[in-house]
Amino acid sequence: MKATLDHVGIAVRDIEEALAFYRDRLGLEIEAPEDVTSQRVRARFVPVGDSSLELLEATGPESPIAKYVEKRGPGLHHLTLQVDNIHDALAQLKARGAKLIDEQPRAGAEGALVAFIHPSSAHGVLIELKQREAGPSSSDSRRTTVVDARPATVSRYTIGDLELISLSDGFFRLDGGSMFGVVPKPLWEARAPADSRNRIRLAMRPLVVRGARTMIIDAGLGDKQNEKFRDIYGVDRATSLDHALAEAGITPDDIDIVLATHLHFDHAGGFTMRDASGRIRPRFPRAQYVVRRGEWEDATHPHERNRASYLLDNYVPLAEAGVLQLVDDDQTIMPGVKVLRTGGHTQHHQMVVIESAGKTAAFVADLIPTTAHLGEAWIMGFDLYPIDTLAAKKAFLKDAVDREILVFFEHDPVTVAGYIKAQGGKRTLVPVEGASRG
Repeated sequence: MKATLDHVGIAVRDIEEALAFYRDRLGLEIEAPEDVTSQRVRARFVPVGDSSLELLEATGPESPIAKYVEKRGPGLHHLTLQVDNIHDALAQLKARGAKLIDEQPRAGAEGALVAFIHPSSAHGVLIELKQREAGPSSSDSRRTTVVDARPATVSRYTIGDLELISLSDGFFRLDGGSMFGVVPKPLWEARAPADSRNRIRLAMRPLVVRGARTMIIDAGLGDKQNEKFRDIYGVDRATSLDHALAEAGITPDDIDIVLATHLHFDHAGGFTMRDASGRIRPRFPRAQYVVRRGEWEDATHPHERNRASYLLDNYVPLAEAGVLQLVDDDQTIMPGVKVLRTGGHTQHHQMVVIESAGKTAAFVADLIPTTAHLGEAWIMGFDLYPIDTLAAKKAFLKDAVDREILVFFEHDPVTVAGYIKAQGGKRTLVPVEGASRG
């Protein structure tokens, strides 16, 4: 196993106070802050030659950094070694008897894959292994390399009597400026690094709800696109909805209801498929497809502003097959599952609220597409009615905090779901990992 020193992690109580030394007294360059939501930590990198220092501040009381500082005080926390293949490195360590904290890599700062070796195997030192997908090992690569960390394909959650299964239909890319609207690039790129074509990486995560019936909410992109489309949108099909369904033990025949938040191609592309004869037909043969009537009218009569997002082959065959069900108002679709119109992204965009045994979850779709969009003003340039998005978002965020709603983020490349908390006048996200795959 070949490894190079990537950085030294330093736990601090307050990053801004720490910067008074590293930035103001030593005069070192400081990179933009990054929140690693899965670990409830905020990181700031300080380049020093070919490696760097990583200042780590807890963003929640349950953060490992918070517990470390409480027990030992601020100071050196870990050493990070960069490896070419983290999976091979972990297998090699395990075969040689090393005790691992992480037997499988997970998402870390800068979108990298990371895993920790237990200090008992490293003479009291906590060692982190880190893999970047591409790019040079120098500190400059942090500004130019976009790393594709891959979360679980299938994650399971329970809300009362309902089982929620988050699935993956792969990843794609959209222009970062369009994804963040009026937010300046130096702010959004610290949270969502752009590639050389200014695109950021986004997940597609349909959600299965199992209760009185089996429902899937949205269905990702599907596989009907040509090579030009896949290049423009950076489509990554290393994982797909077919794979995820099989991994979860679900067949297309098991789905009773397909519920659309709206009909853009990254949500409704998987509603239909092209069979061996070339005919486009419904992907879920036993299901009724539930769509809001106003959204259907807009999607079947697109105009210049929305035409690129509405692709008729994704949904018109549903009507032709007689499996389309149009709904007009906010209503319960099956026991425990109701739709609420938010507008904003499209005029009739809707979110899905899931309730059982006093617990609530929400599939917010493009109202809050990623965890980077939690701020009220962080609204997509794609939204046709941004002021409506703002109003709906403010109301939902308050409700999510007050009622402790588990929020599912359809497009976040790392975080599947979490609880939004209000602390000191600021909102933070506490990610919640689902049960293991399959």
